Amino acid sequence: MTALITVVGLGPGSPDAINQQTLRAINDATHRYIRTMRHPSAHLVADAVSFDDEYEKHEKFEDVYRAIAGRLIIEAQKHGDILYAVPGSPLVLEHTVQLLLQDKSVTTTLIPAMSFLDVAWSALQIDPVDAGVRLIDGHRFAELAAGETGPLLVAQCHANWVMSNIKLAHESASGDEPVVILHHLGLADQKTIHTTWQNIDREIEPDHLTSIYIPKLSEPIAGELTKLHNLARTLREQCPWDEKQTHDSLIRYLIEETYEVVDAINALDPTDESTDEKFIEELGDLLYQVEFHATIAEQQGRFSIADVARSIHDKLVRRHPHVFGDVNADSAEEVVSNWDAIKQQERGGVTDKSVFDGVATSAPSLMYSTKVQKRAAEFGFDWPDSKGASAKITEELAELSNAIKQDSKSKEVALELGDVLFSVVNLSRHLGVDAETALRSAADKFRHRFESVVALAEQRNLKLKDCSLAQLDELWEDVKRH
Repeated sequence: MTALITVVGLGPGSPDAINQQTLRAINDATHRYIRTMRHPSAHLVADAVSFDDEYEKHEKFEDVYRAIAGRLIIEAQKHGDILYAVPGSPLVLEHTVQLLLQDKSVTTTLIPAMSFLDVAWSALQIDPVDAGVRLIDGHRFAELAAGETGPLLVAQCHANWVMSNIKLAHESASGDEPVVILHHLGLADQKTIHTTWQNIDREIEPDHLTSIYIPKLSEPIAGELTKLHNLARTLREQCPWDEKQTHDSLIRYLIEETYEVVDAINALDPTDESTDEKFIEELGDLLYQVEFHATIAEQQGRFSIADVARSIHDKLVRRHPHVFGDVNADSAEEVVSNWDAIKQQERGGVTDKSVFDGVATSAPSLMYSTKVQKRAAEFGFDWPDSKGASAKITEELAELSNAIKQDSKSKEVALELGDVLFSVVNLSRHLGVDAETALRSAADKFRHRFESVVALAEQRNLKLKDCSLAQLDELWEDVKRH
């Protein structure tokens, strides 16, 4: 026989709001469980096992809910038939119930109940359908309310930190936007407090029976990103140049903007905040390239910027089990090791695939070479230390020298030169030095020195093009000394 879990709701607070069907189910049940005793009607579920202890064991509510659902399933399978009581209605912001409904090892039935929504509409004196109110979970306010201006009814506002996070999520708020705080609805000490956005977290000590109603905001939540998204759509529809662009045609701009961000980072001065402005500007240009590609894809019906954000969010959570899971990582090296191991699992082995899947072939040569070498090293194909990599450079230089002696203009010379460069990248990897950064630093050093050579030649009334090699070398050495 399939185990049965009957879920009942204890209403918004007052015992008077509980229907007779719920009371009969409670009385008929032999094995009773309740999510939390922190509810005015919890005493009606006599001899119930509470799950309040789970809130003390876990840092995240998601883990609390999964633990409760897991225990309920075990108890149902043990006893065959159990009752589970939750605050409010079983289907309004009850994640444990959703988890139970998804589990096919038990049968979960729901008895309808009044939720806090019913008394909220009464206190606010509005028709939620007419007004188009959206219900938001306060724990995920910034995420769920993105792009919204109201009206919003925000539940789960049970602590000051939740109220503060809601307040901070709306960076462009003027502070004067009207807000209604709903506290202990349906109880004798019910309060309906009309206040402003800036005072959300100052009016009352919230608890598990506190919600807020936001009639209207002048700017949408996360408004700046929403405005950028809308702008990309508008330009795509109305600007002749934007209309013509494709993913391929935008590649050059994506690369250019990326390098300009790097230049802005290199120009940052910790003692000069004005250098941040260029960094902000270049990051904005790069962000727009991402938005532009997402807008093109959205018009094609393929994906949207939300899919892009969700993809990177989920990947980062998946690859940080030491933050979001039960894996321990006490050093940056352990984090990198875990990251690489998870990437290997995500690739699912190498069957019917190249071992180099995921290595961008269009990356700059030094980066591409490093990635290819690292991937091969994951399969054990690598020098044990830098000595072998260093000796390989000497070997490749000898082969290059021999190829030049044979025919300096042959294709073989280019191939051997490539092998030398590839070997140098391999040595840099073993030494823990980024080849791209090392070569860029060398190029920058040469650039600055040669600019100084030009300046010194001008001081001495010399024309570089007319200088002998000995004179150029003297200028170079003078610059190096100074």
